[in-house]
Amino acid sequence: MSQRLTCIVVLLALGIGWGSTQALGKIAASTGHGPFGLIFWQGIVGVAVLGALTLARGRRLRLSWAALRFAVVIAMVGTVLPTYTFYTSVVHLPAGIMSLLISAVPLFSFPMAMALGMDRFSSRRLVGLICGLAGVALIALPGASLPDPALAIWVPFALLGPLFYAAEGNVVARWGTFGLDPVQVMFWASLIAAIIILPVAVLSGQMFFLAPFGRPEAALVFNSGLHALLYAGYVWLNGKAGAVFASQVAYFVTGSGVFWAMLLLGERFSTLVWVALVVMLAGVALVQPNERAKAVVA
Repeated sequence: MSQRLTCIVVLLALGIGWGSTQALGKIAASTGHGPFGLIFWQGIVGVAVLGALTLARGRRLRLSWAALRFAVVIAMVGTVLPTYTFYTSVVHLPAGIMSLLISAVPLFSFPMAMALGMDRFSSRRLVGLICGLAGVALIALPGASLPDPALAIWVPFALLGPLFYAAEGNVVARWGTFGLDPVQVMFWASLIAAIIILPVAVLSGQMFFLAPFGRPEAALVFNSGLHALLYAGYVWLNGKAGAVFASQVAYFVTGSGVFWAMLLLGERFSTLVWVALVVMLAGVALVQPNERAKAVVA
């Protein structure tokens, strides 16, 4: 299989799998577990899954000082902060809306890539950014798509997650992974995230145990393991194809996320939500990978 085809297949698999995590995350948070406790257990499950995978591949878990600093950045920007915004927002917003908002990743990624000198400005891409903003506005319109118009206040907060993911993708694309492979990156990021968030979860009273093990706890464990593997794949794709190409996973996260929300949670959406989906994805389509990114996956 050519590298180009491999990258496309990975992009599809990441999008379909990641789309399900929106609905699974909402199920995990349905019993009132606080975001800090959820982040801790997500990190622990990630450490178990990725540690086992690393050892099964015959790799060592060595860590240089440079790689440690990088892992701390990824733990904060790619795990703690976006996961906190997700678990806080998904309690209030439908999972399908959360999936729609994740399509903002490439819309944030492009200006960052341009600022770092990895992409170029064009009027077409400016139109794409405007379409993305228009899609968000359609979601936030009073009475348009949310069960309660007052929930619109959570839309900007939910958009912080895509902002952090875009930043992480550009960090990886610009500076690399300091000798770590994608699985090792996410192992250390998950471990560091769990260590950082443990005292916060305990002091805030949000720490909890997985027993009794019911549907929310099962969703949390499955979601966490899946998230760890998908995230490692996303880091790999960033390194192989560039941040702008990899960020297009948001296309498929959005589409499959809406599907999973309808299937697993029985969510249904107004006409304006579907219009917003089309407008946002049109915006993403206009923010295409630059020639450099295309050359990497050719």
